[in-house]
This record gives sequence, C-alpha cells and structure tokens, in this order.
Amino acid sequence: MRARTSDGDATGPARARGHPGEAGAGGAAEPAGRPRARVVRDALGVGVAVGLSGFAFGVTAAGSGVSALQACVLSLLVFTGASQFALVGALAAGGNPFTAAAGAFFLGTRNAFYGLRLSQLLALPRAVRPLAAHWVIDETAAVALAQPDRRSARLGFTVTGLTLYVLWNLTTLLGVLGAEAIGDTAAWGLDAAGPAVFLALLAPMLRTGTERAVAVLAVVLGLGLLPVLPAGLPVLVAALAAPAILWLKGRRK
Repeated sequence: MRARTSDGDATGPARARGHPGEAGAGGAAEPAGRPRARVVRDALGVGVAVGLSGFAFGVTAAGSGVSALQACVLSLLVFTGASQFALVGALAAGGNPFTAAAGAFFLGTRNAFYGLRLSQLLALPRAVRPLAAHWVIDETAAVALAQPDRRSARLGFTVTGLTLYVLWNLTTLLGVLGAEAIGDTAAWGLDAAGPAVFLALLAPMLRTGTERAVAVLAVVLGLGLLPVLPAGLPVLVAALAAPAILWLKGRRK
C-alpha cells in the first residue's frame, strides 16, 4: 500500500526518484549516464581541436629536414604529438638522432600509465586491445576518464581516437606539403607553430600553484641548459621539475 502526501499525491519509487536532472532533496540529480549525443559532441570537439594541430607538426617536420614520407610515417605509427614534436625539434636543433629518439621515447612513456587505468575502465575484448593501445594518448584518456560509466567511456574513447587519428594524419600531410610549397618555414615564422600550439594547450591546465611552479622550473631548466647540453637533453632534464617541486612540497608539509 502506497502512502499519500498531505496534498493527496501518491508517493512511490518513481515519485521518489524524480525525473533525471531534476533537483532533489540533496541538490540537482544527475542522470545515470550521459546521453550518447553529448559524449559524441565532446569527443568530436577534442578530436577536431587537437587533430588540426597536426598541421603544425607537418610544418615543423618539414622545417627540420624531415621528408614528407618520414613525417607521415611518424604520425601513422607513433601518433603521440608531444613525442613527435620533441623528435623533430631535437633534429632541427642539430641533435644526435639517438638523443632525439630518447627524448621522444621518454615523453611517450606517459601513455603506458594511461593504459593501466584505461584497461580497467574500458575492459575491451582481447582481440581489439592491441589496436586500442595505439590510441591511448592524452586526449582519449581525458575524454574516457571524464565519463560516468563504461559504455560512455568506450564511446568517448573510440570517437576521440578515430577523429584525432584521421585528422592528425591528414593535417600532417597537408602541413608538410604546404611547408614545402612556401619554402623556408623559418622565414615565415612557421617553425614556432609547434611550440605555440603546445603552449596554448598547456596554459589553461596550470590552475594550481604547484602546477605553475613545475612549469616555471621546467622552462628555467630547459632554456638555461640549452647553451650547455646537446640538443634533446635539456628537455629530459626539464622533466625533473615535477618530482623536484613535489619533493619540496612534501618537505614543507
């Protein structure tokens, strides 16, 4: 037998749950899962915004003497923007190829940690895991981890990965061909396109004092050691900024 409120309305399980998104006693209630359209919209937004920066990589690669074929193979097989930029940037500065590759590899290891978390969240079939591993990057991890349930996480991961992979490779080719057509990229200032893109992506993420301190120390180490160390090594030393700041923060507490 259902109880009735003072105004005569019946109260039951449906009444208690309320409508998705409707404010309840504890505040605004969230739906059990994000609508598929919203997940796809967010994933496409990230994929398109970042995928277009492949043009900057193509331009930077051409300016560093990397051929169109080499740049496109890097985007197809490596597919991790920061590592690709680090590699061609070190080569452009005259660095040893092995040092440049070491810097790129070091930056790429972060994806392994993303993979540990995503393997549990997505729980993909074994047959597709090797293919999905190729799409484990900053953007796909961010979109997938932001979802409230496994189904939405899989959708967000797939749409972001597919959009970004297609656009990144297409714009890499366009960037290389465009740079070759205009000649000297340094004369046009296009050699700064890659670093400018990453600064624009990084700046909004520096929200806390610790994050800003890490960024400042990394810049000081990287720029200060440029005249001293071979090309490619300053970026490796700059990576020590994060553990150094965290250690100092721990000592203070």
